[in-house]
Amino acid sequence: MTVRDLLAKLPDSAVLSARCRAFALLDSILGASAPTHSFVSGWREGVDLACMDNGSGDQYAVVFDPAGVFLYGFDHECDATPWREQPRAHWPGLLDGLPASLAHYAMAPEFQFDEFFDATVCAWRETEAAEWHCGPVEFDADESDGADWLFGLLADGSADAYASFAEDYYEKAVNLEAVRAVLAGAPLARGTVTSLSATADFESVASQARVLGYTIQDEPTL
Repeated sequence: MTVRDLLAKLPDSAVLSARCRAFALLDSILGASAPTHSFVSGWREGVDLACMDNGSGDQYAVVFDPAGVFLYGFDHECDATPWREQPRAHWPGLLDGLPASLAHYAMAPEFQFDEFFDATVCAWRETEAAEWHCGPVEFDADESDGADWLFGLLADGSADAYASFAEDYYEKAVNLEAVRAVLAGAPLARGTVTSLSATADFESVASQARVLGYTIQDEPTL
């Protein structure tokens, strides 16, 4: 799967944002010291940011802007890596067609490495658009841009897929029903957190959950 295949698998921005927030909350419980997924509400005024960093040089970011969604990923070992030549260069067509309303994110300092936008995958969806778009990139059958493993979990979004990822990454058993509850956006219960991690501090997790848009079960409302 390259970015061209990924487009049809990505959900709309609201569903994508909910998945990103759920992954961030789940990771904060299962791997509090080094979560793979994160979510920053209000990264910029009116703009949220979801990130994934596997700690081995591969990453992605998803920007949720009122103008639309900007998504990019970087697989440092794939065929499309800008490091395949010097000076670094994007895969042909990677950023072609990127609308002006979102193009400035490719130049955001947070996404630069040595003053270059390191990306092997890029896709976008303006707010009024009916589907996702990417540049006119082309790949041979044996070439990859990393879209398959970088965004496979995000595109799938199921509890089974997340649990499989987490059990492999964090090397621990994962309670599938608890994962389902978080992905469904259910009010966060103490038992859900405990079933995922017996050592997690519930108040700390609950504080982060509120920032991510979750309500807390049995919490008094004002």
